[in-house]
Amino acid sequence: MEEDANRLMSLSLEEKIDKSKEVIRKALSEFPREKLFLAWTGGKDSTTMLWLYKQVCEEEGLPLPRAMFIDEGHVFSEIVDLVDEVKTAWGVDLTIVKNTDVSERAEKVGDLIRVADLNERNQLEIEKLEYKEATFPFEPESYVGNHLMKTVAMNVFMENQGVMALSTAIRWDEQEARIEESFFSHRENPDHTRIHPILHFKERDIWNTIHQEKIPFCSLYYQGYRSLGAKGSTTKDSDVPAWEQDLEHTTERAGRGQDKEQIMSQLRSLGYM
Repeated sequence: MEEDANRLMSLSLEEKIDKSKEVIRKALSEFPREKLFLAWTGGKDSTTMLWLYKQVCEEEGLPLPRAMFIDEGHVFSEIVDLVDEVKTAWGVDLTIVKNTDVSERAEKVGDLIRVADLNERNQLEIEKLEYKEATFPFEPESYVGNHLMKTVAMNVFMENQGVMALSTAIRWDEQEARIEESFFSHRENPDHTRIHPILHFKERDIWNTIHQEKIPFCSLYYQGYRSLGAKGSTTKDSDVPAWEQDLEHTTERAGRGQDKEQIMSQLRSLGYM
């Protein structure tokens, strides 16, 4: 696996794009359009993935699969602006997914939510985490918050829609917990296939593709952000535009909530991307 990943990550940009298109064509041939969804966050990676799907669908004369956007409860307005712009320009059929049973019990980030006030599904999900406290703070990228606001919201949506395949924009080089992933990966609870068309891209490849193909991207990257998560737990280490930074020798996700980064393997075992 590691040798294959290193080989694929060493391909030229054109070869990497071709490989992504190969993965996407296979996905489109194996899954009905109404059962295949794209997980779109408005970030650089998932917008590049969406562009790749758009290219393949235009080449093959196929409609673009539908997309889902997870609103974890504290989204940058700049991300919302980018999503609205691209949705209109590219004709994306987009569904906003949100765990409102949780979010409606907090007026702002940090407010305490009583576990006993949540619906049965959310209480059962908290039990899975072996969380014993009577309350938890509304923090979208905390252990409890991430699971409820992202993973549970996503899983409930997939269950209700009967989703057979979900395409996400994770990359091998982005987070060590993702290094064992493959382009097609079976998941349970709910039963579906994860598709990862840009696993072999490096951060530099993403930016080279964006600039080469004039793919729209969120204005926060101009301000120095390199990886975008929830507004309250995402920071930047530089004011230099993301693509002008030393991408090869510094950590891409250093500006993300580090509690979450340290437990990424646990979050992924619960269904997170």
